Amino acid sequence: MTQKSEAHALAKRQREISISEFFTKNRHLLGFDKPTRALLMAVKEAVDNSLDACDETKNLPEIRVDIKKLSEDRFRLIIEDNGPGIVKSQIPKIFGKLLYGSKFHTLKQNRGQQGIGISAVVLYSQLTTGKPTKIISKISPNKLAHYYEVQIDTQKNEPKIVGEKTIEWQKDSGTKLEIELEAKYQKGKQSVDEYLKQTAVANPHAEIIYINPLKEREKYERVVNEFPKKPVEIKPHPYGVELGNLMWMLESTKARTLQSFLTTDFSRVGSGTAKEICKKAGLSVNKKPRDITPDESNKIIKSIKEIKIISPPTDCLSPIGSETLEKSMKKEFDAEYYVTNTRKPSVYRGFPFIIEVGLAYGGNLSKEEQAKVIRFANRVPLLFQQKAGSIYESVTSTNWKPYGLNQSGNNIPVGPLVIIIHLASVWPPFTSEAKDALAHYDEIIKEMKLAIQECGRKLGIYVRKNIKAKEQKERVSLFENYIPELARTISNLAEVNEKTTENKLKRILKENMKNILEDEKETR
Repeated sequence: MTQKSEAHALAKRQREISISEFFTKNRHLLGFDKPTRALLMAVKEAVDNSLDACDETKNLPEIRVDIKKLSEDRFRLIIEDNGPGIVKSQIPKIFGKLLYGSKFHTLKQNRGQQGIGISAVVLYSQLTTGKPTKIISKISPNKLAHYYEVQIDTQKNEPKIVGEKTIEWQKDSGTKLEIELEAKYQKGKQSVDEYLKQTAVANPHAEIIYINPLKEREKYERVVNEFPKKPVEIKPHPYGVELGNLMWMLESTKARTLQSFLTTDFSRVGSGTAKEICKKAGLSVNKKPRDITPDESNKIIKSIKEIKIISPPTDCLSPIGSETLEKSMKKEFDAEYYVTNTRKPSVYRGFPFIIEVGLAYGGNLSKEEQAKVIRFANRVPLLFQQKAGSIYESVTSTNWKPYGLNQSGNNIPVGPLVIIIHLASVWPPFTSEAKDALAHYDEIIKEMKLAIQECGRKLGIYVRKNIKAKEQKERVSLFENYIPELARTISNLAEVNEKTTENKLKRILKENMKNILEDEKETR
C-alpha cells in the first residue's frame, strides 16, 4: 500500500467523538467509578438541581429522597421537589443532552455549572439498566404536569424520547425524577446518608425528607425561614481574563469600539480605566474590537496587569452567614461550644470568593479520634478525596496546639472537634470533573487559614477558661473522695483516735487543696 493510500485509509476511520460517547467509556471521570459512589452521585446531582431551582425562584426547598432496593445491586431512586418546574421543551434536553445548561457562562454562585451532572446520571442509568429516566414536571397550579421517559442517543449526544404525555399531579409546581440504576448502598463517611446530613448543614433553609433502602426515615427540618441572599450575575473581571478568552470576547462582542468593549464587557472598568488600558497598549480607543490582532490582544493583557483595577463586586455570592451556620451546626452536632467566621470577600484569577469556617467542640464528640473535617463548595458537600486539595492543606498546616488540641506534625488535630470550611465562589476551582476537591490556589488557602485561626483563637480561650476548669473540678472531686480515708489513716498513724482531730485534719486537707488550685489559677 502506498503512503497516499494509507493516509486515505486513516482518514476514513477518523470521525467526530460525541461527548456522550466519551463519557460512556470514561464514566469514572464523572465520579461513577464504583457502585457505592454511583448511588451517591445520582442523589447528589438531583438534589443539587432541586436546591438550585428553588433558590432561583425563592421557594423554600422541600425535597424528598426515596431509595428503593430492587435487588442486591439495583435500586430505584425517586427525588421530588417544590421548585418552579421545567418548561416542556427543555425537559428532554436537560436530562438527555450532556453539556447543556444555563449556568456555564453565568458568573454568579451556583451549585452546578457544567451541564453534565443530571444528564450523566441518566447516561449511567441507561448503561447499567437499559431503563429510561422518568420525569414529571409542572410549572403552574393551573396547568397539567408533563411526563417524559428519556434516554440519551450517545452517538449524537441528543435526547431520545421514549414516552411523553400530560398528567394530573397534585402539586402546584415542581419536578419529580425516577431513576433505576446499578449501585450499592452502605452507611458511613461517604454515603448518601452523610451527604444529605451535610447538605442540611450547608442549606439550613431547606427541608429534606429521606427514606433509605432499609426504609428508615430521616427528616432534616429547616433551621431558618429566611431565604438566602440571591446572587446577582456579574461580568468577568479584567484580572481573570486570559489571552484566548479575550480574543473570543473581542470577536463576539456587540460593542463598536475598544473603549466601549472594555467598559461594557468587563466589571469594574470605567471610561477612565478603559482609556488608560488603551493608552498603555498603544491602541486607539475607537478601534473596532473585531480588528484587534492577536499581538494587540496580548498588549491589552499586559496593560491590564499594570493598572490598578477595583476588585470585582461580591453581590454575585451567597454565603451561609456566621449566625445561620452556627444555628445549623447546633442542630446537627451535639457539642458544647460553637464558633463561626465569615471572611471578607477576596479574589483569585479575577473571581470573587468568600471563605466561611465553623468549629463545634466538646459535648458528645469523640475525644480520641481525629477531628471531623466537613468541606463545602457553594453549599455542596465534598465527600471524596478528603486528603486532596486546598481545604485539607489549610487544616493540616494550621498549628492547633495553642487552641487546646493535640496534633502530630502536619496532620488533622485529635480531639472532640468538627471543622467546617465553605468556599462560596462564582467558579470553584475543582481539581476534576467529579468535583471532589478544590485546587491549591494561594489566595484561597490564605483566606482559609485566616478564618481557621480566627475561630481557633476563640476556641483556645474557651478551652482554657472552661475545659481546664472542668478538669480541675474533676480532680478536686476525685481527691475529696479520698480525704476522709486519708484523715483516718493519719489519725491512726499519730495514734490519735478522737473524732474531733479527724474532722480537723479533713478541714486542713480541703483548705490546702483549695490553696493549690488557687495558685494554679494565678500561674495560668
